[in-house]
Amino acid sequence: MRGRAHVYPRAHINTDEIIPARYLNVHSEAELAKHAMEDIDAEFVKRVQPGDIIIAGDDFGCGSSREHAVWALRGAKVSAVIANNFARIYFRNSINNGFPAIECQDIAQKVQTGDELEIDLKAGSITNVTRKETYTFVPMADFAVEIMQAGGLLEYVKAKA
Repeated sequence: MRGRAHVYPRAHINTDEIIPARYLNVHSEAELAKHAMEDIDAEFVKRVQPGDIIIAGDDFGCGSSREHAVWALRGAKVSAVIANNFARIYFRNSINNGFPAIECQDIAQKVQTGDELEIDLKAGSITNVTRKETYTFVPMADFAVEIMQAGGLLEYVKAKA
């Protein structure tokens, strides 16, 4: 995966900031994408490009359990979220929906908005092409990578049946 970074260094970015509750009656990823991150960054949807990557601090995705938060980012063509750590329910929703949620300590202090990043899930590395630096993270378990490559848990189960 390769894309530009959108850095939000603060902790506890919650699901209502990722996709506000007023849009939860929408189930189309393309429609949700129009409102992704709007309560934390009203200009995000104007700047985001396919493949871009969100960088965040601690506890990304805390708050309500809603798959809409993953769908909105995926609909906006974000390729992954990298954070110090994730709320557990957001992390599971990400994997189950085939969307990478990568934990990498202090990433928001190492990367700036606009930096070009390249992610290798299997190797557990993030290359900051702009700064010529490499950061490591614990690679995802093989089963999690398989679920993501299948397009999510439902597609994974169908393929195994």
